[in-house]
Formats: sequence, structure tokens, C-alpha cells
Amino acid sequence: MTTLIHWFRRDLRVRDNTALASAARDADRVVPVFVLDDHYANDPNVGHARFRFLRESLEALSAGLSAAGGRLVIRPGPAARALPELLRETAASGVYANAEIGPYPERRDRDAGDAIAAAGARLRLFPDALLVEPDALATSAGNPYTVYTPFSRKWLSAEKRDPEPPPADLDSSELPLRSVPIARVKAWRALEANPSAPKGGEPEAAALLERFLGGPIGRYASDRNRPDRAGTSRLSPHLHFGTISPRTIRAAAEAVWRDSPEAHGDVEKFVLELAWREFYHHVLFHFPRVAEESFRPEYDLLRWRANPEGLDAWKRGATGYPLVDASMRELSTTHWMHNRARMVAGSFLTKDLHVHWKRGEEWFEHELADADLANNNGGWQWVAGCGTDAAPYFRIFSPILQSKRLDPDGAYIRRFVPELARVPAERIHEPWTMTDAEQRASGCRIGPGGDYPAPIVDHEVERRAALSMLEEAKARRAREN
Repeated sequence: MTTLIHWFRRDLRVRDNTALASAARDADRVVPVFVLDDHYANDPNVGHARFRFLRESLEALSAGLSAAGGRLVIRPGPAARALPELLRETAASGVYANAEIGPYPERRDRDAGDAIAAAGARLRLFPDALLVEPDALATSAGNPYTVYTPFSRKWLSAEKRDPEPPPADLDSSELPLRSVPIARVKAWRALEANPSAPKGGEPEAAALLERFLGGPIGRYASDRNRPDRAGTSRLSPHLHFGTISPRTIRAAAEAVWRDSPEAHGDVEKFVLELAWREFYHHVLFHFPRVAEESFRPEYDLLRWRANPEGLDAWKRGATGYPLVDASMRELSTTHWMHNRARMVAGSFLTKDLHVHWKRGEEWFEHELADADLANNNGGWQWVAGCGTDAAPYFRIFSPILQSKRLDPDGAYIRRFVPELARVPAERIHEPWTMTDAEQRASGCRIGPGGDYPAPIVDHEVERRAALSMLEEAKARRAREN
């Protein structure tokens, strides 16, 4: 009887799992294992919401594997020690896993691969996390794409695989292998994430996709930029942890396309969001330095400010700009944030408070259940103006204009900033403009000692300062070259 080990990482699902399906085809018995990664467990930037999502996903994965004739084995790390031990215990001939992009997972896999080879076996990695792999796309000059629009055109026309069938029988449920109880995951952090934080697990991902395709996808083009509406799929944490695959999402979306031609434009907009996700993964693959540096080196010369008071007010949602504050409070209470709100909040931190984008990236990494290095880093560099873009320094979001455009009636603001619940719609985007009588009538006093702060900065003044900072950095770069 041939035996293989499937090493679960960020692919916590049974259905449409490339490496798992391949192992089931290539062996009579498959031993599923998840290694409790000390690097992940000890990282202070990993917050409660991600740990809880992981625990819930492991619980669901264990149940799904049991139904497929398998048993999830959980071992303490590092993988370079845990996997050779399991190879000896099972007499398995190799380890199958799905590839990951990023400095740490690539280093981890090199170390694990060397240890597995020393044990007389082989680590085989499969492309799985993306619809189009980084080495499959290039410009006419043979270079990686660094601008999204031409990338998306090439991505749309690229060949993409269909979902993999689930394994029929893993035949490993009765193996007497030592395993850490899933409850051990609880010891990593005191799980204090808000009950409204995203819930993990393959069944939860399937339910979210079904809900989205059953209604919101038909309004996606118009509603996707409205944080006051339930217009997005909220599948981002599931894509991060791999409780659903992009192939499954794309196939289900294209089924809607075939069945409802009137939804063609909305479905295409949604599928292009998968292209945005993959664009940033391609950038990280080809330019791993972006994990620590600006994609555009001249912007490493920006004279950022420390501004601890401003950073603290931003984190707490106490800037005096209602849309920014609603965004940050959505983050702290739900551990998710609408994509457009992320742009506005990010622009405010970098362009109004002049705080380094890495501070924002770190806070999002800690708070978000969907925190993904490629997408979190790419989004922050985009909004800060130092990433992959043709004319970045012109992009400075007005927190007032964006508030009026994205949340015209103030429903999103009222949901997350209850102090402003009774402020009329015509004042809610600029509550500091209320008269004393209006403040009394709305039960919301603005300013020091009041119910809601006045703006901590003047946007127009800081917008000009941001443009000056960016031009100065470009000029310094030119002088140095």
C-alpha cells in the first residue's frame, strides 16, 4: 500500500484542493497533517480574529476529512522536524502540499524540503492559490507586469484550470497517530475577537458564496463601492486561509454569467477583483523586497512623521472625520473592513497624518481576519502612492467628498459611530459645521469634552503638505542619481 502525506497550510479545505486531490490519485492512503507553526503563533501582528478563524477552519477541516475517510493530524512545528517524524511513523513515500508565495513560506518550504529529502522522501509543491501563476504572464518584453490594467487584460485571456473533484477515500482515519487536539489552538491567544468577526471553515465559505451569488452579485458593479450596502462577497478571509479556492469562486460566478446574461457586467467586475488579488501576489513573487520596502524606491525617501497622537486617534476611530472613524471602528469591532473604506482610511493615515504606510499595514495585519501579506502590502503601497501605479502622488482621497459619495445617507457612519446617530444627513459628513442648536438637537456635542471630536487636522492643509512631501522625495531621488 502506497502512502503520501498531505501537508495543509493555507488550503484548509477538502474540495478543489490540488495537492490533496493529487495525493489521493497517486497513493492508496493519504495522511492529512497540519503543522502548528511557531512563527505564526508567536507573531505579535497576528491578532485574535485570525487565530479564531484558523481554529474554526481546522475544526471544519477535521470534520470534512473524516467524511472523506481521513483523520487530521496536528503536530507542533517546525515543519522541518514534524514532517520527517511523520514520514518515519507512516512509511509514507513523500509529502504533497500547495505552494505559497512570500519570503517566510518560501524559506520554510526550503528548510522542510531539505529535511524531507534527508529522510529519503520528496516534498512536491502544487500551484493552487491562484488562477494564473506568476510565471505564466509577462509583458511583450518578457518582464513581469507592474501596472494593473494591462495585467488584467492578459489575466482575463489566460488559461485557467477548472475545480478539482474531492477525494473519494483517503483511507487514513484508523491510523494510530499522535495528534495535538484542536483545542490546543485556543492556547495561542485569549480569543477575544468580536462575535461579529468573520467565521472560519469550508462550509461557511460555501454559504457566503451561495448568498452572494443569490443576490448581491447582480448589483455588484453599482454596490461594490458602497460600505453602507451588503454588496460584496466577504470571502477575503476564506481566500486567505484557503477554505475556498479561487477556481470554485470563478466557476460559480461564471455559472451565473451563463444563466443570467443580464448580470454579465456585474459578474465580470467581480471576477476582476480576483485579478486584483492575483496582481499583488504576482508583484510579491517577482519583487519580494516590497514586503519591507516601497516598490518605487524614490518613496523610501519620504520624510514621514512619527505622529503617535495622530496614529492613536486613527486606530481608535477618533479623527473627527466620520467616514474614516466608521471605517476604523468597523475594523476593531468586526475585524473586516470594506475595501473602499480601506482606501479612505489608508489615505488619511498617509496623506493627512503623514504616518508611514508600514504602521498602517502592521495595524491592519493585526486586526484583519483576512490579513494577507501580498494584498495588505499591495493595498497600502497603492494608497500611499509608493506602489505599482503610473501617477500615484495625485491620489489623495478627501474624507469629506468620499463620505458623501460612498455613504450619502450616513447609514454606515451611524452603524459604527453611534454618537452621530441623530445627526441629520446633511450634516453627518461634516458634523463640526452644526450650530450649537443643531448639536443640542442631535445629542452630539462636537469638540473637546464633547461627544465626538472636531477634525484633528485640516484636510486641505495636509493635502498640500503631502504633495510637497512626494515631490521633495522625487527631487531627492533625482539628485542622488
